Amino acid sequence: MHRVLIFGNSGSGKSTLARERAQLHACPHLDLDTVAWADGCTTPARKPLPQSAQLIEPFLESNESWVVEGCYADLLALVIPQCTEIVFLNPGVAVCSANCRRRPWEPHKYASAEEQDANLDMLLAWVEQYPERSDEFSLQAHRRLFDQFAGEKREFTSNERA
Repeated sequence: MHRVLIFGNSGSGKSTLARERAQLHACPHLDLDTVAWADGCTTPARKPLPQSAQLIEPFLESNESWVVEGCYADLLALVIPQCTEIVFLNPGVAVCSANCRRRPWEPHKYASAEEQDANLDMLLAWVEQYPERSDEFSLQAHRRLFDQFAGEKREFTSNERA
């Protein structure tokens, strides 16, 4: 059984590592972006936590092994009790910003590459605020999750991973 939770700042490499780990272990991968955001809003808005939880629970229950990734500490906290391992990607703001600039089009998030590119400045500003924020997307919230987890855990402070 392989149940890993991968988290960190936007641009930290979560999706890339999650795809690699899911392929390596032949298990499904859940990107929490797909359950976190309300549909049909003109401006981005989070779904209520119970609504996101209702989407996460069937995934966890129906798969013996899985990889879940995201930056939402409130959603990560729902998954952590069932993890066999957590991975905290914390390469620093400069690396995350560079990764965002190189990010390929994410069709599950944006209708077009042009729409994604139009949001790049907003994303870079968001990434740069990571160390100072105190919300569920912050370094502070991720550090707390990592420090409190008693099981197998690893933190990577660069793009280099073993």
